[in-house]
Amino acid sequence: MTGKRVPPPLDETALRDMALRYVGRFATSRGKLLDYLKRKIKERGWGGEQPADPDGLADRFVDLGYIDDAGYAVMKSGALARRGYGARRIEQDLRAAGIGEEDRVQADAQIVSQAWAAADRFARRKRVGPYATGPMDPKQREKAIAAFLRAGHAYAVARRWVDAPPGEALVEDDA
Repeated sequence: MTGKRVPPPLDETALRDMALRYVGRFATSRGKLLDYLKRKIKERGWGGEQPADPDGLADRFVDLGYIDDAGYAVMKSGALARRGYGARRIEQDLRAAGIGEEDRVQADAQIVSQAWAAADRFARRKRVGPYATGPMDPKQREKAIAAFLRAGHAYAVARRWVDAPPGEALVEDDA
């Protein structure tokens, strides 16, 4: 007997308890909870009397207020902006979390208002532009611009930050 114990198939109660633990432990969206439940059903199988209904369970959690996609979008976009990510990258993360357009309205406004500060944080973290210790050679410049683009910033913003001389204070109106 050299093997792991195989967990029993899920039923309605076990699936609900699993969903409650997940929601209690992680800030999540309806889409992420649904993906988690479907994956668990696929991994463990279904042994309930009724067919599995992860959509109904996720909808019930939304109705009970355990999940708030709009609140999650605002929280997640703020956290990513504080890490220095740009609008495109934040929108990709929200889309991957299953956040719909109607739930992203407030988050989108927050992204726009924090775009310059996010680029500043990114430049500071990568030590480019005003935060560089010295001038960059062309290869380093290209790598820095590529890093800005991967982080979701616009090309014009990336160029503005990377081309700034070390020690220069940038102002948002300059962009």
